[in-house]
Amino acid sequence: MSFSLLIHGGAGNITPAIMNAEQEQQYSEGLKEALDNGYEVLSKGGASIDAVVAAIKILENNPLFNAGRGAVFTKKGLNEMDAALMDGSNLAAGSIAGVRNIKNPIVLAREVMLHSGHVLLSGSGAAEFALNQGIEMAPDDYFFNKARYDQWVEIRDTNYTQLDHKGDNLKGSIPATDYKFGTVGAVACDIHGNLAAGTSTGGMTNKRFGRIGDSPIIGAGTYANNKTCAISCTGHGELFLRAVVAYDVSCLMEYKGLSLQDACAVVIKDKLVKLGGEGGLIALDANGNYDFCFNSTGMYRGMRNSEGKEMVAFYG
Repeated sequence: MSFSLLIHGGAGNITPAIMNAEQEQQYSEGLKEALDNGYEVLSKGGASIDAVVAAIKILENNPLFNAGRGAVFTKKGLNEMDAALMDGSNLAAGSIAGVRNIKNPIVLAREVMLHSGHVLLSGSGAAEFALNQGIEMAPDDYFFNKARYDQWVEIRDTNYTQLDHKGDNLKGSIPATDYKFGTVGAVACDIHGNLAAGTSTGGMTNKRFGRIGDSPIIGAGTYANNKTCAISCTGHGELFLRAVVAYDVSCLMEYKGLSLQDACAVVIKDKLVKLGGEGGLIALDANGNYDFCFNSTGMYRGMRNSEGKEMVAFYG
């Protein structure tokens, strides 16, 4: 049986004009390391769910990406993270929202799925559960990133919120130039044909009121079902929530018989565009078909499968 792994590190206005050779190399190495870790699990006959966690942990540990260590700052100057994980073999899922000081939020999402009896835990309750489960914590300074901090300082006295990197203030006037939606995610299919999906994010710079996006919401930013597909999204979370993007792709496959690629195109390049939503997703089915579908200029992405195919790409 063949197996496959796809990952993403965010989408947005990612063009050669905003990336120098050194940055391209750093992103390439970061994506490749995540692919290698997830692929190693699959190549040893491991479960897709474990491969997804292994890949996302690497991305969470890399400050280049807005998840885990690279999480952006909220209105109060804190790092609040969301993550979700779903097992396509039994539709089990776990997610966490608004957590702080959790080194790898995706690991906590897996604990929620396996040991809490619930699907979604948030804030102080999620933190209490993390302590009970012995989840690895990290101090505030572990998450401190000068570039992210400066980005926050620039708008902290305004009501602007900002997607990862500069620009695209959702309520503001600072022009969008090199913005990107800095969520990370992975989808995998193991040798048993089981699918899994996971997503992790630090959200928006200067976000207020405990804002939560699509990433930890099952069916919006993350979904997996062996009968259809595994999906991890990255984009303007409010629009992905309203469009229930991940589940919509699955539904088009299950109820209308669309192929993986056609279903992704309908949702990302038609339905989402009509709502004004920008971003993309990675998708995989149990037959090894896969898609990187986005309506933004680019998306940090990579794939590796048992047939010897491997790629890492940024631009559209």
